[in-house]
Amino acid sequence: MAPNNSLVPTAVEKENTVVKDDHSNEANIGLLNRKNKNVLNSNDQIKQDLDQNGNEIEVQYENQLINDEEEYKIEYAWFNIIGFIFLHYALIIGITKIKIDPLHVFTFIFGMFTGFGITAGAHRLWAHGSYKANLGLRLFLTFWQTAAFQNSIYEWTRDHRVHHKFTDTNADPHNASRGFFFSHIGWLMCKKHPDVKKFGKKVDLSDLKRDPIVMFQHKYYLILMPICCFLIPIFIPTLWGVSFINSTYACILRWVIVLHFTWLVNSYAHIWGNKPYNENIKPTDSYTVSMLAFGEGWHNYHHVFPYDYKTSEHGKYWCNYTTGFLEFCAKIGWATDLKTVSAEVIRKRVLRTGDGSHSISQNNSQQSTQKKKNEREEFIWGWQDNLLTENEKKYVTVVNKSLA
Repeated sequence: MAPNNSLVPTAVEKENTVVKDDHSNEANIGLLNRKNKNVLNSNDQIKQDLDQNGNEIEVQYENQLINDEEEYKIEYAWFNIIGFIFLHYALIIGITKIKIDPLHVFTFIFGMFTGFGITAGAHRLWAHGSYKANLGLRLFLTFWQTAAFQNSIYEWTRDHRVHHKFTDTNADPHNASRGFFFSHIGWLMCKKHPDVKKFGKKVDLSDLKRDPIVMFQHKYYLILMPICCFLIPIFIPTLWGVSFINSTYACILRWVIVLHFTWLVNSYAHIWGNKPYNENIKPTDSYTVSMLAFGEGWHNYHHVFPYDYKTSEHGKYWCNYTTGFLEFCAKIGWATDLKTVSAEVIRKRVLRTGDGSHSISQNNSQQSTQKKKNEREEFIWGWQDNLLTENEKKYVTVVNKSLA
């Protein structure tokens, strides 16, 4: 659900096809200094709601005129740039030392759990509210999210909600309209565009501020992160005789690889892939990213239905490990109120705005008459977004409901 944005191309046909748009030549001007003309290009904001029969209808709720932005000058974050150069040098050394031994088996397992800390924790639980977790699971995910070293839960969730609310505009922290490099890693090499802060203030974070675990981790992050991300995983292998230097290289190897797998969702999954659910936005569905990012690559679906705990309509655990993890947690009572979307709502959405790549589109002759090109919608960031109406929530299936 998105604001009208002329920067968003209207089609990505295949996963290995590069998106073409009016600004494609500008992408080659510079890795970080690409400028867009405006922020949202939004005049009449229109939101999709559902009528009593579950059919989507348009409701105009706000008129908002956002003027063109003034050009701004990139301010490089040299500390981060130098740090990334060092980390990737260490990464290369770490890769040359990879072999099947206790150190790298431990590193692989540790890395898998840090991935769950991001996908099941920061992303699906805290950023989107797609399920509820008991105290044990929340503490478990907090530890592994801290060990992933991708900023505190509060900061990670804040940036991600802003990304969903203003996706692929200058208010998006990793705006994919500025090219692959910027959306992958470049956004961390320079100061944020002023619109990220300006429009980011409009995103509700009150639930995070009420969460004592989130705020405790945020307050003491600079103490907790080095312990969880570096000291523990470096120290443990030394107990069976691994040298400190080799354990350090393995630790950096694990950390940087998990970072890149996460960043692929911001970059690759906004450029290559299919758009079965909404062809009017940049995010795509990609098997490649899903396999590498624990199931987070069904990104076109995820931006349309950000509150779905599966982030897809597929039950393929082999490329959505996080869904398997959450359903295991549900079986043992740790995860409740898992939200997902009914097949009928998905079908209507596919026929209305999909790019034709979905099997439903290919088997339905009414596709052309039901689709609406470049429709204007308002992005929502998750279950608690006040733009998600109670009527819409009626058509969301809640699995393993809690008694509370």
